[in-house]
Amino acid sequence: MTSVVPAISGTQWSIESGGARAVVVEVGGVLRHYSVGDVQVLDGFEADELSPASAGQILAPWPNRIRDGKYTFEGQTHQLPLTEPARHNAIHGLTNWARWTLVEQAADAITLEYELPAQVGYPWWLTLRTRWQVSAEGLRCEQEVVNNSPTDAPWGYSVHPYLQLPGVAVDDILLHVPAKTRIVADGRLLPIGAKSVAGTEYDFTEARKIGDLVLDTTFGDIEHDAAGITEVTIADPSSPARVVVWADDKFKYWQIFSGDTLHDDRFRRSVAIEPMTCPPDSFRTGRDLVVLAPGESWTASWGIKS
Repeated sequence: MTSVVPAISGTQWSIESGGARAVVVEVGGVLRHYSVGDVQVLDGFEADELSPASAGQILAPWPNRIRDGKYTFEGQTHQLPLTEPARHNAIHGLTNWARWTLVEQAADAITLEYELPAQVGYPWWLTLRTRWQVSAEGLRCEQEVVNNSPTDAPWGYSVHPYLQLPGVAVDDILLHVPAKTRIVADGRLLPIGAKSVAGTEYDFTEARKIGDLVLDTTFGDIEHDAAGITEVTIADPSSPARVVVWADDKFKYWQIFSGDTLHDDRFRRSVAIEPMTCPPDSFRTGRDLVVLAPGESWTASWGIKS
């Protein structure tokens, strides 16, 4: 059955099935651990450690960055706290450090909920509900959000798992990203344009080694299969070992981060593979921004398999 253990990251809920095990924690509703058998698939963190570099976090109601934390939506201008002060940006949403509440639990699945209150900078009341499940097929996450407000609400969503192939350096990982373009970013990692990846060092439409390429890159124009699924894969060039992150058709972008700005032993130790519903700064640009009508429910799903 699901185990519950108190820690600095809050209550720890462990789910297991088919040789797969995941640990989800109360603070941020974060995915802290995911393994299959003896293999640590997720580069997570310890129960008594703060989530490093957004590891495993849910990024909502926006992913990535908003320039100056300032945006206009339906004629009203809003100012968010600058949570990335060095770059003068608002980053990764408002749910990262909130305490999530247990809704349902079973041996192989758990559902957590967070009531995001209306506040200065984001004056909409949302209910977020996340269901995590493990099986022999891998890990599956289903995200739901409901707009409880009397007006339309802007919405974007992503997650921030770091994936690893134990014993394989990031430079040697074979990466496949089914994307035709990448977003060109300025020094604040905000979008200033887009370019085709064809024939460039960012072209991972066919799997190839990351090498010494520094990635903190948004990929767009991504491919989905007939079932609406898109997949990013990392693989070991010398064995069958691989990890696949998949996402449904609500996700239109992939953010890939090779960990070059991380410190000590986390430097280029794993790769963050983030499915995103919208690109950086979408609250300002409106690009692929989801607009939730009053009372509207929105759902999406993503997962990991290896």
